[in-house]
Amino acid sequence: MGAVTVRAGNSFLTEIDTGTHKFLADEPSTAGGNDSGPTPYDYLSAALGACTAMTLHFIAKRDSIPLEGVELTITNDRMHAKDCADCLTHEGYIHRFDVKIKLLGDQLTPAQKTKLGEIAHRCPVYKTLTNEIRINEVVVE
Repeated sequence: MGAVTVRAGNSFLTEIDTGTHKFLADEPSTAGGNDSGPTPYDYLSAALGACTAMTLHFIAKRDSIPLEGVELTITNDRMHAKDCADCLTHEGYIHRFDVKIKLLGDQLTPAQKTKLGEIAHRCPVYKTLTNEIRINEVVVE
């Protein structure tokens, strides 16, 4: 995977460069931004959704499942860990993603829909978000 370069000035507006693609991130005006682009959490939800859709497409193609398309609706929020009865973490916040998956295709059988629903969590971004993550930061000149 190539490097992603992120540049920001003295506002929330952020330019993102992936080498072949350039896009913006910002905060909504209600949070002090200019709403010139999606928020970082919007991008995180988009990454989860895109990866899930690609995984389902791959499996459907491999297994000759007549999947015509996928439509995902993803919301995210956070809650105090102490308010989560079935969470392992008890301090700070728990981040939650709710993913609704609509499988498109008139020829899909109930068994195929069930199989695809069970496979959705195999996408690499899902695995990244649900496993331990380490971030190494260093200030450079």
